[in-house]
Amino acid sequence: MTKKLHFSNLHDYHEYLGIAAPEHPMFSVINMQSDTSDEITCTTDDIEMSTDFYSISIKHILSGDIYYGRTQYDFRNGSLICFGPRQAIRTKGVRAKTHGRSIVIHEDFLRGISIQKSMREANYFSYAVNEALHLSPKEEALITGIVDTLEQEYLQNHDAFSKDIMVSQLNTLLTYAERFYQRQFRQRKESQTTSLETRFYNTLQAAALEHMPSVEEIANQLNMTSRYLSDALKLETGHTTLENIHIYQIDRAKNLLLGSEDSVATIAYALGFEYPQYFSRLFKNKVGMTPTEYRETTKH
Repeated sequence: MTKKLHFSNLHDYHEYLGIAAPEHPMFSVINMQSDTSDEITCTTDDIEMSTDFYSISIKHILSGDIYYGRTQYDFRNGSLICFGPRQAIRTKGVRAKTHGRSIVIHEDFLRGISIQKSMREANYFSYAVNEALHLSPKEEALITGIVDTLEQEYLQNHDAFSKDIMVSQLNTLLTYAERFYQRQFRQRKESQTTSLETRFYNTLQAAALEHMPSVEEIANQLNMTSRYLSDALKLETGHTTLENIHIYQIDRAKNLLLGSEDSVATIAYALGFEYPQYFSRLFKNKVGMTPTEYRETTKH
């Protein structure tokens, strides 16, 4: 039976991996080196995992299976693997060389700064991409150098400059990743079909410019029944249509809470909620604190 896990904070994630607590509550560089073997077993059980983090990993995976969005992920020729928040990742019997490292960034670390938009729009964090990025030796050396700098800064005592330095290095890494992905896929034909998850979010985002669409409205635009859409999204993303809409609304709500002085009620109405009280209950259920508490805690 598949074991399902979700991690909303880095401390619990580090604890699950059996490593020391993170040096920063929202940013971590995880080093899985071992002095006793040329390779380690990363997972032995059938596990489905999701997080509230972005993950960028330099790994040489030797065997096992990875499913991303219920689709098998091709890592055989890859050494840079990227996953986004709340996207179901299933692993089974994965073995990787010991020098693998992962940069893990909680999405709240990026809020209010321009890099957030770049990461949300980067194709290589999406279900639409189903294979890892193969790096040439020179490319891997370049990426490794940036990760080295990030790790050094991460391990230092954090001060007023730490976040700016880490974000700057992260932005450089993402720029190179984009270049290398475009190089890898430049001469490949685009898939004839676009994933349902991608079409759903494109439809949702376009409609949300005017009003927050209902499940039925999105299903009609995709020429599906609402039940079929929900079942299909559940299979592909692990969440029903309504759950995916809520994820989108909560994400937008966080940006509005931190990027404006609008009242919670105003934000609730802007996100399509008829009753602000329902929005506040949903937000607390998903985030663990009220919108007001989130604004006050995250801003200070």
